Amino acid sequence: MRRVLGSVIGALLVCAAATACGSDVSTVSGHTTSPGEVVPAPAVDPQVGDARSAKVVLAGGCFWGVEGVYQHVDGVLSAVSGYSGGTADTADYGTVSSGSSGHAEVVEVTFDPSVVSYGRILQIFFTVVADPTTLNAQGPDRGTQYRTEIFATTPEQADVANAYIAQLDEAKAFSAPIVTTVSALDTFYPAEDYHQDYMATHPDNPYIAANDAPKVDALQRLFPAEYRSTT
Repeated sequence: MRRVLGSVIGALLVCAAATACGSDVSTVSGHTTSPGEVVPAPAVDPQVGDARSAKVVLAGGCFWGVEGVYQHVDGVLSAVSGYSGGTADTADYGTVSSGSSGHAEVVEVTFDPSVVSYGRILQIFFTVVADPTTLNAQGPDRGTQYRTEIFATTPEQADVANAYIAQLDEAKAFSAPIVTTVSALDTFYPAEDYHQDYMATHPDNPYIAANDAPKVDALQRLFPAEYRSTT
């Protein structure tokens, strides 16, 4: 009986993983700039000296695709799916999916600033990863957990992000104002194991194929110098 119960629970977890981040694949996340257009690079992108590792936590809709994109960026040391914005007792997928936890689905991006700058990480975010003009929504997904937010790990990161958003708005890089917010990171909570490396291990998932694979393709096309293959 215990074996049967364990199998049932395991199957339910797999099913939950397969339908996470929305099951409607008819609407592909759209970018408001012209197709194939790279948004301007940040005017402010200070060097960080001899540092060989830095972190930023990014919310850009379903974490599967955000993680998948940054895993293909040269200089990114790791990309880990998780939750930020809420408390430890609500940092689980079931609660976050309710939209009432305060958390956003996020990815902790650890990168080598000597290879890829923080500014480039943000430029990729606004060009490829997310539509920063839609409030609490990305592609087919709806809810506060799918908001766009930059969780800065230093005051300098927050300053650069805020200046960049103002720059893009002033340049009218998008057809509507940017609603992406910038916050100081409190705590990053890693997501459940079955969410990690999801795009890499589930390339044929219909949601991945419709919503996330095109983002990796866009990264390769628009940022060829930063793109790396993971195979």
